Amino acid sequence: MENFEKVEKLREKTGVSYEDAKKVLEENNYDMLDAIIELERQGKVTEPKEGTYTAGASQDMENVKKFELAQSEYEEKCKKNNFKEGFKKIADFFKFIFRKSLEIDFCINREDRRIASVPLLVLVLLLLGFFWITLPLIVIGLFFGITYNFTGVDKVILDVNDVCDKASQTAENIKNEFKKDEEQN
Repeated sequence: MENFEKVEKLREKTGVSYEDAKKVLEENNYDMLDAIIELERQGKVTEPKEGTYTAGASQDMENVKKFELAQSEYEEKCKKNNFKEGFKKIADFFKFIFRKSLEIDFCINREDRRIASVPLLVLVLLLLGFFWITLPLIVIGLFFGITYNFTGVDKVILDVNDVCDKASQTAENIKNEFKKDEEQN
């Protein structure tokens, strides 16, 4: 709270003039409690009927300040723990994804024989790093009788394998139609 605000607050609480409030606050290093006590001594403010202001009250204010400080430290600690927990959850998720990408294999087959098998992580890295090379090679491979599938233990793999089978069948159908068109010409 700025000095001007303290003067206004003291004036509001005690009903003294602006000049009196400013003067007594300056004399008491802008300590509100000491200023009120001084105004009471001067007779400019009447003492409250219940309870009194004493110098010991500043000890209570120190306890309040200590409590507020402890509370703010606790809130900061809670924020840090929430951040740590959130970061830990994200790290655990990425560990799970990484582990799964090593457990699942991308298999390349021709005439029902496995030519190659690489972890899914390698396929993803190839697609991310060399997308314009990897994807066309996979598509071109479909037209040369190469099929792809994923091996692993999850149901998702079965669904992806269905898509791979449909892509292989579509490529085979296009190739057969192209051959028929060539034979007719």
